[in-house]
Amino acid sequence: MKKALLSICILISTVTFASAQLLPTFQAGIKGGLNFSQLKTDGDWLSSSSRAGYQAGIWARIGGAGIHFQPELYLTGKSTEATFTEDGGNIKADVTFTSLDLPLLIGTRIGLGPIAARIQAGPVVSFVVDKGIGNALEEVSDFKNYKNQAIAITGGVGVDIMKFRADLRYEHGLSDLSKDGSESQKISLWTIGVGYRLF
Repeated sequence: MKKALLSICILISTVTFASAQLLPTFQAGIKGGLNFSQLKTDGDWLSSSSRAGYQAGIWARIGGAGIHFQPELYLTGKSTEATFTEDGGNIKADVTFTSLDLPLLIGTRIGLGPIAARIQAGPVVSFVVDKGIGNALEEVSDFKNYKNQAIAITGGVGVDIMKFRADLRYEHGLSDLSKDGSESQKISLWTIGVGYRLF
């Protein structure tokens, strides 16, 4: 009799826990971090070295166990040092972008309770709100203009510990940033972020 009651209790607990995990959930919080960006080009006419930038914004997560959807919105500062060969000499200058970035991530959470790992990936839409090019590079016509919007794809891993969140991602630029027929330039970056769940 005791074994039967124990089995029933275990069964009820398991079903209750599984049902709770399957229910849709909503989370939201704040997040900040660092990025290390670099301009990518076709050929060897330009090289760049990464510089540290920043990101700060908000995130939300919708979904229960299994698959979840995580939209985010950040103000992001990206910076790189570009080296361009002109008339047999090298021209160096900082290239900076300040953008509103909107990642739309699909992911899965691996673990139970307050501690779990995550895998996430999805597109990123960036709206450039400010861009700067060093004086030396501005003198070269190909560098005078960059587009105000870009598309990228990002993916990475993360961990949830209680209300804290941490992420490591790589973002690969898909859009050509340059316009007016100038040489192709795309930006890619690594990001390290730390967040906190508000509710």
